[in-house]
Order: sequence, then structure tokens, then C-alpha cells
Amino acid sequence: QVQLVESGGGLVQPGGSLRLSCVASGSIFSIYAMGWYRQAPGKQRDLVAVITNSGITNYADSVKGRFTISRDNAKSTVYLQMNSLKPEDTAVYYCAARLAVCPAVSTSSWGQGTQVTVSS
Repeated sequence: QVQLVESGGGLVQPGGSLRLSCVASGSIFSIYAMGWYRQAPGKQRDLVAVITNSGITNYADSVKGRFTISRDNAKSTVYLQMNSLKPEDTAVYYCAARLAVCPAVSTSSWGQGTQVTVSS
């Protein structure tokens, strides 16, 4: 059983900042990549940013230059620093991980989501 627990969401004014955290726990052999997705009301869930276990990152065009993803492998934790937030960043943010529960078995896991609201 693998659990991803997010924290750090909330209400912020346009131009403000938030930092999301996600901790992975449970029967984890190795984590290949961790990332953040978001889903606004009535829209599909989209990738925001992803980071591999070697530190390679990828961002959605809409957040490049404003968001930074980072990872602490020793703590099985991924962070998303969000700066210059815009109302269109409002969404539920989900943490996701691609990992191995044993050397021969890989799986994907999702967190429960944390709400980010950007509004004045």
C-alpha cells in the first residue's frame, strides 16, 4: 500500500505564492518520478510539472518561469513552489508518483488533492 499526502494549498491573492508538498509513504522500493497535476472545475486533469529521480524536470508551458518543482529523495517528498499566481491557476492540485513496490512491480499512485484558489 502506497500513500501520497499533499499539503500547502489554500487561498492566495493574484501575484502571491504558495508551496505545495507531497510525501510518499508505504511499501515503496523505488520512486522513479513524482509530479503535480491540476484539475479545474469542468476541465480535464492536466500535468503541471514532473521531476525524475535524477532531477530532470518538465513543466507545462502555462507555468514555466513561475513554478518550480523540486524533490528530496531521502524524504520521498516532492515540492511545488508556485510564484506569480494567477486566477487561472485555481484548481485542485494532485500529487502523483511512478514507483516500484518491489523490483519487478511498478505502479502509479495519486494523492487526494489539495485546493489552490487564486482570488482577490
